[in-house]
Amino acid sequence: MSETLAESVDLARLSTGDGDFDARLDALLAWEGVSDAEVQERVAEIIAAVKARGDAALVEYTQRFDRLAVGSMAELTLGADRLEQAYRGLPEQQRDALAQAAERIRLYHERQKPESWSYTEADGSVLGQQVTPLDRAGIYVPGGKAAYPSSVLMNAIPAHVAGVREIVMVVPTPDGVLNELVLAAAHLAGVDHVFTIGGAQAVAALAYGTESVPRVDKIVGPGNIYVATAKRAVFGQVGIDMIAGPSEILVVSDGGTDPDWLAMDLFSQAEHDEDAQALLVSWDESHLDRVEASIARLLPTLEREAIVRESLARRGALIHCRDRDEAVQLINRIAPEHLELSLAEPEAMLPQVRHAGAIFMGRYTAEALGDYCAGPNHVLPTSGTARFSSPLGVYDFQKRSSIIHCSEAGASTLGRVASVLARGESLTAHARSAEYRIKGD
Repeated sequence: MSETLAESVDLARLSTGDGDFDARLDALLAWEGVSDAEVQERVAEIIAAVKARGDAALVEYTQRFDRLAVGSMAELTLGADRLEQAYRGLPEQQRDALAQAAERIRLYHERQKPESWSYTEADGSVLGQQVTPLDRAGIYVPGGKAAYPSSVLMNAIPAHVAGVREIVMVVPTPDGVLNELVLAAAHLAGVDHVFTIGGAQAVAALAYGTESVPRVDKIVGPGNIYVATAKRAVFGQVGIDMIAGPSEILVVSDGGTDPDWLAMDLFSQAEHDEDAQALLVSWDESHLDRVEASIARLLPTLEREAIVRESLARRGALIHCRDRDEAVQLINRIAPEHLELSLAEPEAMLPQVRHAGAIFMGRYTAEALGDYCAGPNHVLPTSGTARFSSPLGVYDFQKRSSIIHCSEAGASTLGRVASVLARGESLTAHARSAEYRIKGD
């Protein structure tokens, strides 16, 4: 490509054949999400204050951080009628789009719902698993002008499908900015309570409860470094979904997809923030050149050009590999949050993909469709954690209890086995407890 065009976009070009490829790729993938000592100390202070002073601390922090003149939690509480009002007040096009997205997300997640099961052994003993929903879930939703109604749907609908009895949502309203789409989404998703609070103080309120905010069993939803640090701090007191890193996409292309489409797919993640990551892998080097040209041409047309440009410069890359097999190796090494297989036959590569949060198959499946309305959840593992983590789902709002119901004969048979093993561990009370149930010979 021309020197002028190449200079217009600061975007790394890597090749797996280069001697420094591994080091350069590792540097691109590196991201440190652990908060510093100052943030941790501040969050600890906030959590302690909320535990000690409850609503009073929440009101004080909301006054300070969100710049709101409020005097009580009553002013920071929204009822079901307010949520319905927001939904009814939307323009018809927005209302219909939100309803369609909610319905598709609900239908998908209903297929995830696991059922309790059991089986009976020959001696009459019954073994099984009982699946029960959490009693109460808390959802954190980022607030202000950059509000995300899609996050409400993706977090609350699986909880509702799981059978959670009570869903509590917190959303900050800095300077009084309250997004009507967010409230409308809460109405559609079955949220029971909404409190207009945010930050570490909202996480603490959900974890420990206050006079107004009910204590929950699990907290889900994205937030800034203070929210992430607070979620990490209260884990154990409550469950959490994950500590999410920056958004990321890996596109694998065989060269047959319109370069403009791929450029915009990369932009769709890069526009989140400057730490977001957008990577394109192909064994067709001339195709990478064409995509780079599209990036340079389309970038100035973006509303969030500055953010995208910085994101691409920091963590973006076009990567040339030898062939399809090497592309698969890169996929499993990177373990991306979003993976686009922009291929003529993506089904052929799919069985080899072991690590990816969500996989978008074929040329027409833009990642953006999954963000909003395809149906699968957009809350996905980031920063390589797709190696051992899964998307948010119904199962995250349920617990599984093991069921053991021994018959007299079963207790006698198992008692002999347990006695031997328990005495081998010098736990004689265990052994005697089992032995009491052994039938006499």
